[in-house]
Amino acid sequence: MKVSIFQILILTSASFFFACDQNETQEKSIGSDVVILTQSQGSTLGYSKSSGVQLIEENGLFFKDLNKNGALDLYEDWLLATEDRAKDLASKMSNEQIAGLMLYSSHQAIPANPQGFGAGTYGGKPITDSGMPSSTISDQQKQFLEEDHLRHVLITRVESPKVAAEWNNNVQAFVEGLGLGIPTNNSSDPRHGPVASTEYNAGSGGQISMWPESLGLAATFDPQLVERFGEVASMEYRALGISTALSPQIDLGTEPRWNRIKGTFGEDSRLSADMARAYVDGFQTSKGEAQISGGWGYHSVNAMVKHWPSGGPEEGGRDGHFAYGKFAVYPGNNFEEHLVPFTEGAFKLAGATQSASAVMPYYTISVGQDTLANGYSKYLITDLLRNTYGYDGVVCTDWLVIGDEGPKPEIFAGKPWGMEAKTNPERHYRVLMAGGDQFGGNNDKIPVLEAFKMMEKEMGAEAARARIEQSAVRLLRNIFNAGLFENPYLDPEKSQAFVGNPDLMKEGYEAQLKSVVLLKNKEQALPIREKKKVYIPQKFIPSTTNWWGIRSEEKWVDAVNLGIASKYVDLVNTSDEADIALVFVNSPESGTGYDPADREKGGNGYVPISLQYEPYTASLAREQSLASGDPVIAPEITNRSYKDKRVETSNNQDLKTILETKSQMNGKPVIVIVNAANPMVMAEFESQVDGILFHFGVQDQVVFDLLAGKAEPSALLPVQLPASMETVETQFEDVPHDMEVHVDELGNSYDFAFGMNWSGVIQDDRVANYSKK
Repeated sequence: MKVSIFQILILTSASFFFACDQNETQEKSIGSDVVILTQSQGSTLGYSKSSGVQLIEENGLFFKDLNKNGALDLYEDWLLATEDRAKDLASKMSNEQIAGLMLYSSHQAIPANPQGFGAGTYGGKPITDSGMPSSTISDQQKQFLEEDHLRHVLITRVESPKVAAEWNNNVQAFVEGLGLGIPTNNSSDPRHGPVASTEYNAGSGGQISMWPESLGLAATFDPQLVERFGEVASMEYRALGISTALSPQIDLGTEPRWNRIKGTFGEDSRLSADMARAYVDGFQTSKGEAQISGGWGYHSVNAMVKHWPSGGPEEGGRDGHFAYGKFAVYPGNNFEEHLVPFTEGAFKLAGATQSASAVMPYYTISVGQDTLANGYSKYLITDLLRNTYGYDGVVCTDWLVIGDEGPKPEIFAGKPWGMEAKTNPERHYRVLMAGGDQFGGNNDKIPVLEAFKMMEKEMGAEAARARIEQSAVRLLRNIFNAGLFENPYLDPEKSQAFVGNPDLMKEGYEAQLKSVVLLKNKEQALPIREKKKVYIPQKFIPSTTNWWGIRSEEKWVDAVNLGIASKYVDLVNTSDEADIALVFVNSPESGTGYDPADREKGGNGYVPISLQYEPYTASLAREQSLASGDPVIAPEITNRSYKDKRVETSNNQDLKTILETKSQMNGKPVIVIVNAANPMVMAEFESQVDGILFHFGVQDQVVFDLLAGKAEPSALLPVQLPASMETVETQFEDVPHDMEVHVDELGNSYDFAFGMNWSGVIQDDRVANYSKK
C-alpha cells in the first residue's frame, strides 16, 4: 500500500500513536516542512513535505519511496545490508549522477561570505542584502546540488548550531526531491580547537566544545581521552548536520619544521597509531539506541584519515599546498614506518566499524615511490593501500589536487604535482585509474564525465561502468552507514541546546588541562600558591602574509585576557612592582621556506625554515636538494638547496621580551608560557628563566589554573625539542627521535615523553610504555 505522508496525518507539532501490525508509530513535525516518523519495529524516518516523498508500507513497516516509483527498491529497504543497498542504488545511477557523487565541494560557510574566499549569493545578492534567513541555500549551492548532482559538502564557519541545523534541513529537503533522493554527506575539517581568550565556568556553554589541538591531545598520552573526544565531537557534528570528519591527521611529525605538525599526533609511530585508533573509534561508533548496525548509526561520523602515505617528511619542512613543497623525501629509508598510524591504527579499530571509512592522500610526491603526487599514484593507492593492505574504503583527493597551479610557486592555487602539464579532465582520469573515488574541492561534474569517456576508450564501456560503480558503492556506503537515507533531519532547537553545552565544555576544558607540558620549574617557582603581584608584558604581533597573499598589520596587544588573569593574580603595570613575571610567547615563526624576494634577486627562491628566534644561517644544509622540479612554472630550477642562506623570524621580539623582562625583574622569578606550533630551540632563553609551560593551543584560563595550582601538569612532550638548528638541519625528514635534544640547566633532557608535575620529572606507565627504546 502506498500512503501519502499527508494522508497519514494533518501535521501539527503534536504527536500521536497508531498501531499497524504491532508496529507502533509516532509522528511529529519540525517546523513547517519536516516530518519525523518513529517506528517501534524499525527505523525512524525523516521526510520533507516539499520534496514530494511518500511512504511505502510493507508488512506493517514503513519505508521512504525516494525515487517516487511507487515500489520498494532494494536501496530504500532499511532491513537490508548496507552493501546490498549501495550496490542497488549505484546500478540505478546515471553516469552524471555518479560523477556528481564523486564531487566534494569547495569550502562552504553558512551563510556564505559576501565577498572573497567562499563568497556566495542569495537571489543574486549578498546575504546581508537579500532579506533571506542565514540558513538559506545559496545560489551556488543550489546549482552544484541540482545541476552537478554533488552530494558531499565541506562546511566551514557556521553562524550558530541552530542555523547549521536549519541549513542542513533545507539542503536535505532540497536533494530529497531530486532524482533518486540521495542525501548530502556534509563534512568538516577539525573545528574543536580552543579560543584562547574565552572564559570557562561550570555553567558556561559555547558554539562548540573546545578541546586541545591534535598535538595537544597527543601530549596527554591518553588514548581513552582521545576516544572520548571522538565520541563528543561526533555527537556535536551530527547535531550540526555533519556526517564526515576530514580527520584525523595522522601523518608522522618526523620533520619538525613542517607547519602542519601541530595537526598530527607527533613523531612516534606507536603513539600515533594508538591515538588514530582511538580517535576513529570515537567518531565512527554509535552505541545503544543510536546504533543501527555494525557499530554504525546516528552518532557515527565517517572518519577520513589523512594523509596517505604520510605528508610528514616534507623536504626542508616546506608544505605541499604550494609548488615549493611538493616533495616528501625519505633520506632515512623509513617509508614503511610512516604507514604504521594507518595500518596499525586507523585500519585496525577496536570498535565494530573495524576501519576508517575514508582516506585522503596528501598533495606531495613521495620521492622514491612514484613520480606523481600520492593522489595520482596507482602504486600507492591500488597496489599498496588497496591490494597490500586490503583497504576498500573511499579514497578522496585533497582539495584542488586536480586544479591548475598558480603562475609562481608561492601562489595558492591548484596542486597537480606530477601532472602539471596535463588537462583538468586528464587529472581526473588519472585519479580514477589510480584507484581513487572522489575529488576534493571540485563542484563541477563536466571534467569527471570527460574522464569517464577516457576510461571507456581505455577499458571499454562495460569495464568503465563497473569501475565507476565500484566508487559509487564506496561513497554510498558511508551515507547509508550514517543513517542519512532514513533520517537526515535535525531539530534546530535541540541542536542549539546540545552543541557546546556546559557538560561538553567541561570535558573539553579538563582535557586542555591535561595537554600542557611543564618543562621547567626551578626552585619550585610554580605553582603560585597565593595571589601575588604579577607583571605580564604586552605581546608583539608581527606583520605576516597568509596563504592568499594578504598581509596583516603589526601591533602590540595584551598577551592574554587580562580579565581572566586578574581573577588569579594581582596585575601590576611594571616589573618593579611585581613579585613574578609571566611572559607569553609563540614558538619562532620564520616563514614557509620560500622567499619570492630571493628569486627576484637571482636566487632559486628557497630559504631555510628556522626554529630559533635569532637569525639563522643554514651552513649545514644540503648542497643539492633531494628533489626538485617545476616543469611548467620554473623548469630552470633543478636544485632547491638553501645552503648558506640566512633567515630571520618575524617574532624575534618574543625572545627580546623574555630577556628584557628577565633583566627588569632583577632576580625575581620569570615564567615563560610558550604556545608552540612546532618544536623549537630552547637554548636561547631556557637558562634565563625559572619556569616554562609549553602548550599547543589552550584557553588562557587553562594556563592560569595550572599556574595557580588549581590543576597539576601531567602532559608529556609528543615531539623532541632540538638542542640547536644544526641538529634540525642534519636530522632526516622521515626519521623520528633522531635529533640531539636540549638539556636544561637542571639536567633534564627535553626528549619525547618528557614532562614534569609539581613533584618533578614524570615517571609513570605512559612514560614506560611509550619512551623510545
